[in-house]
Amino acid sequence: MDKILIRGGIPLQGTVEISGAKNATLPTLAAALLTDEPLRLTHVPHLRDVTTMLELLGQHGANITVDEQLGVEIACTQISNTLAPYDLVRTMRASVLVMGPLVARCGDARISLPGGCAIGSRPVNLHLAGLEAMGAEVQLTSGYIHAKAKRLHGARIVLDLVTVTGTENLMMAATLADGRTILENAACEPEVTDLALCLNSMGACIRGAGTSTIVIDGVERLHGTRHDILPDRIETATFLMAAAMTRGDITLTNTSPTLLESPIAKLRQTGVIIEEQANSLRIYPKPDSRLRAVNIKTCPYPGFPTDLQAQMMALVSVAEGSGAITETIFENRFMHVSELQRLGADISLQGNTALVRGVPKLHGAPVMATDLRASASLVLAGLAAEGETLISRVYHIDRGYERIEEKLMALGANIQRLS
Repeated sequence: MDKILIRGGIPLQGTVEISGAKNATLPTLAAALLTDEPLRLTHVPHLRDVTTMLELLGQHGANITVDEQLGVEIACTQISNTLAPYDLVRTMRASVLVMGPLVARCGDARISLPGGCAIGSRPVNLHLAGLEAMGAEVQLTSGYIHAKAKRLHGARIVLDLVTVTGTENLMMAATLADGRTILENAACEPEVTDLALCLNSMGACIRGAGTSTIVIDGVERLHGTRHDILPDRIETATFLMAAAMTRGDITLTNTSPTLLESPIAKLRQTGVIIEEQANSLRIYPKPDSRLRAVNIKTCPYPGFPTDLQAQMMALVSVAEGSGAITETIFENRFMHVSELQRLGADISLQGNTALVRGVPKLHGAPVMATDLRASASLVLAGLAAEGETLISRVYHIDRGYERIEEKLMALGANIQRLS
């Protein structure tokens, strides 16, 4: 099992290109099931979760071509199988995104109950209730969801909670439904908007993506298209925090500052300088000043993302003062706390809030990644720590960060992967 070894204390310097967003790629790949014509996606990140989704599409009968320019073409001319098996779905929660497209196009989907990071309960009941409102018959038997319908029909669906994958699944299903579907309390994340842009380019009729009310008028069929995946805002912010923690000076290209207003504002409060251009960001420290602690509270977009909570906790751990980090999205997303404590962080938990008292330095130690974003926080902590940090179970980080050690090495970090 691979490990990552980091010898910390080196300020990052240079330029890094941001990859396409994993959380936009996965639903857009699933959208290929909605048409019998090829869907070509560019700026696709080479990640374990993307590979898993492509394997799943292959099981459904898709023909897949991957080029050397970060492009993927998926042709679902005929869907030969509507089963999403346990051995694939258990490794990646986003596999449930094939359910809406399969029911919409084929009238049948059998999906294993999903797995993924163990960061708390993320039930799919909202997906199922929405499909039932659209006329699907849903049964849960032997660990599988079986949804079927001759043809889905439009419905007004009020989501009890803001759910990104639920919004995406139901939006995709509604594109081929008979009539109008209105999603209320829909997720506003940029990845939802990116999916809607792709679907509309395929011939769908979607309005309101990016707001809490999305209106979808169903059409008879969708066609193929070409779509460029938007930049990964989580990877962007992770590299910004890495630079801040190491007192580095880096420029991030092929990204979009408009997707990161809340994290950029919080980072500026810590005392770093961030310069924004249309498709790039530069971050560097103020002379002779230590980072300042800040308080954060995770919220749905456009609030501070839960996917950056662990990384920000690592940053506040080496800042001056104390900060409170409150997690409101997932109830079990503090598993990185004990590992950061092994590196010398001063963190105490009070319910869903972590109280972080900044220390002058972290110190390298063996640590273990527990989920995708927790692994990123340990990499950041290792970059800032004195001495050697050895991170095990780094397969988590490969699910969401493309070639992270190579990108960090290019910025001057002393980091290597050990097999």
